Amino acid sequence: MNTATKNNQLIIFDTTLRDGEQSPGASMTKEEKIRIARQLEKLGVNVIEAGFAAASPGDFDAIHSIAEVITNSTVCSLARANENDIRRAGEAIKPAKKGRIHTFIATSPIHMENKLRMTPDQVLERAVQAVKWALEYTDDVEFSAEDAVRSDMDFLVRIYDAVIQAGATTLNVPDTVGYSIPAHWGERMKQLIERVPNSDKVVWATHCHNDLGMAVANSLAAVMNGARQVECTINGLGERAGNASLEEIVMSVKTRRDIFQLETSIDTTQIVATSKLVSSITGYPVQPNKAIVGANAFSHESGIHQDGVLKHRETYEIMRAEDVGWGANKLTLGKLSGRNAFRTRLTEIGITLDSEDALNAAFARFKTLADKKSEIFDEDLQALVSDEVLNEATENYKLAYLQVCSQTGETPHAIITILDNGVEKRAESDGGGPVDASFKAIENIVSSGTELLLYSVNNITSGTDAQGEVTVRLAKGGRIVNGQGADTDIVIASAKAYLNGLNKLHTKERAHPQLV
Repeated sequence: MNTATKNNQLIIFDTTLRDGEQSPGASMTKEEKIRIARQLEKLGVNVIEAGFAAASPGDFDAIHSIAEVITNSTVCSLARANENDIRRAGEAIKPAKKGRIHTFIATSPIHMENKLRMTPDQVLERAVQAVKWALEYTDDVEFSAEDAVRSDMDFLVRIYDAVIQAGATTLNVPDTVGYSIPAHWGERMKQLIERVPNSDKVVWATHCHNDLGMAVANSLAAVMNGARQVECTINGLGERAGNASLEEIVMSVKTRRDIFQLETSIDTTQIVATSKLVSSITGYPVQPNKAIVGANAFSHESGIHQDGVLKHRETYEIMRAEDVGWGANKLTLGKLSGRNAFRTRLTEIGITLDSEDALNAAFARFKTLADKKSEIFDEDLQALVSDEVLNEATENYKLAYLQVCSQTGETPHAIITILDNGVEKRAESDGGGPVDASFKAIENIVSSGTELLLYSVNNITSGTDAQGEVTVRLAKGGRIVNGQGADTDIVIASAKAYLNGLNKLHTKERAHPQLV
């Protein structure tokens, strides 16, 4: 029997900061990654895959910085099976109290022949060498057989056997393209554990993509057949259709303890807060009917359902909303709240500002918001600090003034002043609506030539005075970025988001981790 099955602990490996960041436009700054990493640690995640050290200097710096501040979770860097990648990963995790290198190489015929142009024997030899390089930096080494779902079973047994002998401690079996179905994936995991020599000496893991909508189901099928680490992301974030959703994995195991008989280290009351933070930073809104963290996840519209829940909650609810953190956004601060109360509340919800100047700037923005909005919730504070970070990162454009006229029967008109590298520039434009007029006025100044792919508005909290959070997705020259802005005035929030997107387009492009 696998040693991991002898205990009842399921390891949660979060790759929001690596695989999740590969979603179009979801790239994060170092400061944003650190904020999410701190929250993941507070959530109780066992392993945080902080990035891909060899992808860019920025990724290396972010992983290194996260390794310096995280103490309870293991900090991990992904690395292809080549010496440069692994040495970069090793240096990046060096400050970590607990560090891991996660190396991978493709094992399916289609990948080996068309991407790697290597024979199976060459792939096996490289995998073994990669593990040995990684062991020079840490004794916690994970190996993944990329595209295991389409790999030959006999070859998988050979390569997993070889990397165990080389010293790998975690073996990951990924469904890289989301191709499998639960019954087959569970059987594949079971066969590997049965057939690979010394399989009881390692932890078996699974990493499932959601292309056919079965990432969570496939992951749980693997767990039922011996996997004791699940690789997942907050909100199921990830390239293409995303990854297995951490919150769904964790709550499935907790709610159906009778079946799984496993425990996780996750503080489930932090799930909603983590979901909202990741959504705010990446600009990817959570659909209302998303399991666990969607706004309607615990809502009942049907009269029969409402009656049943009122009489006895468990008639239609298998979980309590408060168990995952819903209802935790109680009123925290108001316009009379002082600076110390503001600082204390930020600390309580996991926000750490780097300097007194940053705290002072955030507090000034809080006072401005409190004049517009009588009730300030935790979500408002998250958005406020995110907006502050976005402004600090502004290198070119900043909103100085916006006036919009919109009335029945008249063409909306916007007048805008922006700071272009500190120089005031003014323009005006008509548009199909106030937001359209504002964007056209901005373009009259910057002439960016970008394509607007997405415009999305979400309320941060309830009420007519709620802040609106706007996300725009811009494309130019093959690059895609998300711009974000928040304000109680949705048109101002929209202009902020558009300018934030333009600023991101000015930054240096980060290499895509999957490019060989």
